[in-house]
Amino acid sequence: MDTQDTAERALKRRSLTLFLLTVAYFFSYMDRQILAILQEDIRKELLLSDTQLGLLAGFAFAIFYATLGLPVARWADRGNRVTIITIALALWSAMTAVCGLAQNFVQLLLARIGVGVGEAGSSPPSHSMIADLYPPEKRAGAMGIYSLGVVLGAAGGTMIGGTLAHFFGWRYAMFAVGIPGILLAVIIKLFVAEPPRGMSDPEHAAKPQGEMPKFGEGFRSLFANRAAVHLVMGVTITSLIGYGQTAFGPSFIIRNMGLDKLQIASIVAPVGAVCGTVSAVLGGWLANKAAERWGLHAQSWLVLVMKGIGLPLSFLFFLSSDPWVGIPIYWVSLLLVNSYLGPTFALIQGLAPLRMRALWAAVTLLVINLIGLGAGPTLIGVISDALKPSLGDAEALRWAMLTFAAATPWALFHYWRAGVWLKRRAVASLDGSSGGPMLAKS
Repeated sequence: MDTQDTAERALKRRSLTLFLLTVAYFFSYMDRQILAILQEDIRKELLLSDTQLGLLAGFAFAIFYATLGLPVARWADRGNRVTIITIALALWSAMTAVCGLAQNFVQLLLARIGVGVGEAGSSPPSHSMIADLYPPEKRAGAMGIYSLGVVLGAAGGTMIGGTLAHFFGWRYAMFAVGIPGILLAVIIKLFVAEPPRGMSDPEHAAKPQGEMPKFGEGFRSLFANRAAVHLVMGVTITSLIGYGQTAFGPSFIIRNMGLDKLQIASIVAPVGAVCGTVSAVLGGWLANKAAERWGLHAQSWLVLVMKGIGLPLSFLFFLSSDPWVGIPIYWVSLLLVNSYLGPTFALIQGLAPLRMRALWAAVTLLVINLIGLGAGPTLIGVISDALKPSLGDAEALRWAMLTFAAATPWALFHYWRAGVWLKRRAVASLDGSSGGPMLAKS
């Protein structure tokens, strides 16, 4: 099949491909985050501390997930991305089921490492494929839809895991969410179409690409781009806060608001999923509109505005002890704070050289996951354990969560600076194309 036929086939299946990649991301995040709703049961059965829970949710998963993402990305920039995603999905799904067999902390730790190894093969090739399937002006919307995997996966893990654990125990919940992913892997292999590289960027695809860039070139090219650096910093700090709070969110509600895991699974999570979905889709749509009207830099500033408005709501939620007050505030905050993923990853993919897209995605995810996913849950667990002697279980966790929320302005600063550099880059590009001086180095 020649390139033209491959491109036509990929375009015909573009919506199906985006849907199935989003479902795979849903399974990825569900299998990753199901631990949050189960950890109070696991803590009591296996006699674990908050620090150990934080390690299971954080570094144990993240260090392999993040570092293996780099060789997987290199493979994705050379090979068949559909095959990579298929293998990865089958592996992490099987290891999620194995978590249900663990009898102690070490066994559960090793199983979680296995989940991280498998999930390393999901996002970099998916980001690369979406960038090839959608042109720059539609990419944020597509990435916004893909980012629904985060929102719905976290909610799905909470709803399914919490309900099954309530009636059958936490081990059965692990089996139930892990095994279906193996079937999904087969479906993706059969129906997802691999797009030609650069299909939606004909001006890049037409250029001779030369040899495959090396790892060092990928790192240097990303960190030499000031807009990309600020985007990576912004999304990393946001993820540090978000991963930490997500990992201990159900525990916070159980300890501080008196709800049980079934109430969280049947009431809090479903409404939260709807709010998060609206935020992700609306964020992507608004980002596309903002780019059309003011330029790509407006997408970064849109994230700044929406997360800035959502910050006071986060504080109010963590300060509340009444679920009838705190939970609705939490739902409203989700309408704002989940809007960042689509625009951020779309901007990074737009800045990346064509043959480094999966590599740039992997470098970004390396930083995000080592710092955000790795340190976030672990640090909240450490802070909570440190405060327990003086504050007790509930208040210690409350102040650990509030400490993390207070770091949000640091992330907002980087989104502001990213927008500044993106705007300068656009001006420099215009001046360069018209023969004028280049005003800024990207």
